[in-house]
Amino acid sequence: MTPGEERTALPEPFATGPDGVTVHGRPVAEWAGRFGTPLYLTAEHRVRENVRRLRAAFAPCWPTYRILYAVKANSNPAIVRLLREEGCGADCSSAAEIRIAREAGVPAAEMLYTAAYPSDGELGAALDAGLAINLDDPALVERLFRLGQPSRLSFRLNPGPTEAGAEGLRFSGRQSKFGSSLGAALRGYRWARDRGLRRFGLHTMPGSNILKPRHFGGVGRFLGRAARRVARATGVAPEFADAGGGLGVPYRPRERPLDLNRTARELTDGLRREGSPAGGFELWNEPGRLLVADSTLLLTRVTHVKPGPPNFVGVDAGMHTLLRPALYGAYHEVYVAGAPRSGPRRRTIVTGPICENTDVLARGRYLPELRPGDLLALGTAGAYGFAMASQYNTRPRPAEILVSPRGARLIRRRETFEDLLVGVPASPRPRGRP
Repeated sequence: MTPGEERTALPEPFATGPDGVTVHGRPVAEWAGRFGTPLYLTAEHRVRENVRRLRAAFAPCWPTYRILYAVKANSNPAIVRLLREEGCGADCSSAAEIRIAREAGVPAAEMLYTAAYPSDGELGAALDAGLAINLDDPALVERLFRLGQPSRLSFRLNPGPTEAGAEGLRFSGRQSKFGSSLGAALRGYRWARDRGLRRFGLHTMPGSNILKPRHFGGVGRFLGRAARRVARATGVAPEFADAGGGLGVPYRPRERPLDLNRTARELTDGLRREGSPAGGFELWNEPGRLLVADSTLLLTRVTHVKPGPPNFVGVDAGMHTLLRPALYGAYHEVYVAGAPRSGPRRRTIVTGPICENTDVLARGRYLPELRPGDLLALGTAGAYGFAMASQYNTRPRPAEILVSPRGARLIRRRETFEDLLVGVPASPRPRGRP
C-alpha cells in the first residue's frame, strides 16, 4: 500500500479510532494485555452475521439450500458450535474434523466427508459416522465398498480450468490434484448403483476466494448438466448438488466484497438453465473463508525494529502463527492496534521470529514509526490462520479468544513448553563423568 492509499475497512464490530482498534467499543489492547500475544481475537457477532447474510441471499433462490461449514478453515470447537447454533452443517476433510463436528451437535445427515487420497482408517471413520462420502477419484469406490456401504455417495467433479481467484489458487484443471472427469464419475455411480446404492449427490469445487459473481453462473451450469447426466446414467435423481466453496472476501485495499445476492442468482439461474428445477435437489455450499475470515484479528507486539532501508519491524507472531503470507504470498492488512501515532509513515517489512527468510507477514507497508511493545493487528485472519499454525522452531502456538458485547472468553489456551513435549518419552538424565 502506498502513502495515501485507502486501507481495507474493518468489518463491524471492529473499528478504528482514538484508542486504536476496538471491538464492541472496547480497545483490543485490553484483551492483548489480559491474554498476551500473539492472540487470535474472533468477534462472535461477525460470524453469526456472515451466516445470516449468506442464507438470506441463497434461500429465496433455492428453497432447499443448505450451508455446510468447511471445518478446515477454522476447526476450533467453539467456532464450530457457534456455526451449528446458526444452523450450519459441516464439510469435513479428516476424521478429527468429523469428531469435532459431531461433538458440536451437527447431525450426520448434515455432514459431508470429502476424501482426498484417504487411508482406510479415514474412510472407515466416515462410514462409522454415517456420513455422505464424497470421493475425489471414482477408482476409490471399490475400496470404499469393501469397508462398508455409505449412506450417500457423491464424486468430486473437476470442471476444467476456471477462475483462479484473488490469491491465484487453482483447484481444477489438468494440473490439479483434485477431482475427476464426469465420464469417470459416471462409471463410479453405475458401479455403486449395481451394488444396491440408490442415494447419490454430486460435487465440484469452483476455486478459491472468488470475488466475481458471474463465475458462479458457470458453476451452476456445470452442476446442472452433470446432474442430468448422473440421473440418466443411473436412473436415480441426485439428492444434492454441492457447489463447493470459493466464496471470496476482500483482503487488499480497494477489493470489493462479493455481492452475495447476485452470486446466488447467478448460480441458481445456471442450474435452472440446465433444466434443474428449484427444490429438485438440495443445493449445498461449503463456505469456510466467507463465514470466519473477517471475524478475526491476529494481535501481535513489536519486539524489535531494525532501521533500513529496508525497514524491518519484528513481531512475536510469524509464519508459525499465520502461514498464509509465507505459503503463497497472501495479503493481510496491518493496523496499528494501539493509540495512533503521528508522524511520517515509512515503507516497512513486518517479520516474525522464525529462522527463515520467508518469515514475512507483510511487505512494503507504510506504517508510522514503531517501537518495541507497540501492538499491531493483522486483519481478516480467521480462515486458515490458527488452523495452519505450527510449532516450528519449537514455539508454542497462540491463544484464541471469542469476543461478544458481554466480554471475552478463552477458547484455546496458549501452549506451554510442556505441550511441546506431549508424546515424547522421558529421557534418562545424563550421567556425570566417570
